[in-house]
Amino acid sequence: MTPSTATVGSLLRSIAGILGASGIESPDVDAELLVGHVLGLGRGEVQAAAVTDRPVTDADSAAIAILAERRAHREPLQHILGRAAFRSLSLAVGPGVFVPRPETEQVVQFAIDALRSVPDPEPIGIDLGTGSGAIALAMATEVPNARIFAAENSVDAFIWARQNFTETAVPNATLVFDDLAGAFAELDGQASVVISNPPYVPDAAIPRDPEVRLFDPAAALYGGEDGLDVVRQLSQTAARLLRPGGTLVIEHGELQGEAIRGILTGDGWRAAATFRDLTQRDRTTTAIRG
Repeated sequence: MTPSTATVGSLLRSIAGILGASGIESPDVDAELLVGHVLGLGRGEVQAAAVTDRPVTDADSAAIAILAERRAHREPLQHILGRAAFRSLSLAVGPGVFVPRPETEQVVQFAIDALRSVPDPEPIGIDLGTGSGAIALAMATEVPNARIFAAENSVDAFIWARQNFTETAVPNATLVFDDLAGAFAELDGQASVVISNPPYVPDAAIPRDPEVRLFDPAAALYGGEDGLDVVRQLSQTAARLLRPGGTLVIEHGELQGEAIRGILTGDGWRAAATFRDLTQRDRTTTAIRG
């Protein structure tokens, strides 16, 4: 049998070229992660192996080629790897659950800061529509004195969230299967922070990225004619759950800040304010319960 002539360097160059031609924004990074996934190497180790032109077996080359083809068809990298990085966490993700985004890492910081500022030795934080559990688990791990509660009403997403709660095994985090309107009635008036990354895409809008349009669950994307139906319910539920002076944190689209501030102010919230993400797009609106 003829020995394989493939090396880590040649595979990286080939895959990056294929992914770049498919419109992937970070083809070099994705290529390194795909090769590392098959070879059991971190990105730094892959880069070192490329420099030394480490050979790759035919079997590994074939496995890498299959993954590269999936990514070239715009299947999310996180689905292929089965994991998504979020702050300090590595979360299990796949079909049926919204893949957590880097911009949400900044959104959850507002909730973490609010929890840390509360004089209560065990403040309560609630994540409504937790999806993979990313927001709730970030709060629970980074504010260990807080009690964190998360609700999800999609069966498919709940399965992923339950896996991540089990893997993370933080004792201060509780996951329940419940809808937005009725969640955590036993905690009414007790929460210090309520946070949500609700579905906010208008029903008629078509997400630009194929990874979102073709693979993210519709229930996690679309929020009615103007995209804000769930935000309106969230305003009511959060007002029920929060104590006076408690903080509401909402992630949303870049053109929705003004409308959301109007909804919240009309519902009696105080100090509604919108903040930009690292790309200078409106991303987070916060408000204080009166």
